[in-house]
Amino acid sequence: MIVYGLKACDTCRKAVKALQGAGHEVRLVDVRAEPLSAAQIEAFVAAFGEKIVNRRSTTWRGLSEEDRALPEAEIIAAHPSVMKRPVIEAGETLYLGWDAGVRDALI
Repeated sequence: MIVYGLKACDTCRKAVKALQGAGHEVRLVDVRAEPLSAAQIEAFVAAFGEKIVNRRSTTWRGLSEEDRALPEAEIIAAHPSVMKRPVIEAGETLYLGWDAGVRDALI
């Protein structure tokens, strides 16, 4: 299982800890340290659409209007921390966030 997020993100750390506690082998990919490939970004956008961009984040609020108008894939490629976190890859399935529905599905 792969968790894509930021190592400093509390939600990502909670997800990793809970998944490991449930017996899953988990690898955290810090998207700042290990940038996502274009194919990964496209897969995330295809799976989640505009929800993949966290429009409530500090990073989003700091973007210019020109940057905000770019397609989601381009925004994430240029500013990885604007991606909603975590994105969890469990086999062939992708999950977004760490809400009750995702927890119920994975734990």
